[in-house]
Amino acid sequence: MTPAASRHLRTRCRAAVRAATLGLLLAAAGAARADCSRDIAVPVSASGASVVINGASVNGIYPDLLRNLGSRSGCNFLFSVVPRARQMVLYEAGKADLLIPAMRTPGRDKIGQFVPMIGHRAVLISLAGTQAPITSGRDLLERHDLRVAVVRGFDYGEQYAALVKELGRQGRLFTEVDANAVARLMHAGAVNVTIMGPTILSGAIRREPRVQGLLERLRLEPIAELPWGQSGAYISRLSLSVEDQQLLREQLEKVAKSGAVMDGFQRYHRADILAESVRPR
Repeated sequence: MTPAASRHLRTRCRAAVRAATLGLLLAAAGAARADCSRDIAVPVSASGASVVINGASVNGIYPDLLRNLGSRSGCNFLFSVVPRARQMVLYEAGKADLLIPAMRTPGRDKIGQFVPMIGHRAVLISLAGTQAPITSGRDLLERHDLRVAVVRGFDYGEQYAALVKELGRQGRLFTEVDANAVARLMHAGAVNVTIMGPTILSGAIRREPRVQGLLERLRLEPIAELPWGQSGAYISRLSLSVEDQQLLREQLEKVAKSGAVMDGFQRYHRADILAESVRPR
């Protein structure tokens, strides 16, 4: 057996052990607590391998984990497919019981309980060899020849928001409905840079036939203005009873501690993509 094959086998074994451990934990918790009092509304939008949308079908790392959790805890999760911006509106209006996946932000903390699942950050993503490296947010703002695309509804904190606002003021910003649209713009040469988690763009490229080959050309550039943060699930305080909030928090914490989320990312993504954007919580 080659060293690479041996490492892959060890990774799969660890993932299997963690999955079995998670199942035992959830089974024990489900036996000890009451079911959710009602169906749990979870609007979702495409987000790399985290949430995969095929027509009305919803799959991916987080939906699969929620279904597994639901079957053991007595909670039924109802997924509805919406654009990312609409997902945020529903959460803020108290019409979404869970917001997942989501970066932790002060605004979202005001109306929901956050359960961190992974460490995550956005980076600058461009095509290798097409331009000089970008060293900072200031550098990006001063490079007036570069056109930048973002996804409406993504939020990576105050410095990200300030960058996006200034890029818009300069007339260099393309705001798109999802990462698939951004990938198409990059492939066509209509934009030079995007700002998001590399796993999101990687997942979009894999599902978009018109941009095949783009993944191998990507250059990832971390900058200080986009630091590491936490990504996970928000449990709404506006729509859910206190009892349901507590039950969901306990169950999601067990999922997070099991390592199942990180295992999911490792199954879907190359190591170099993960190294710049995802790490255990």
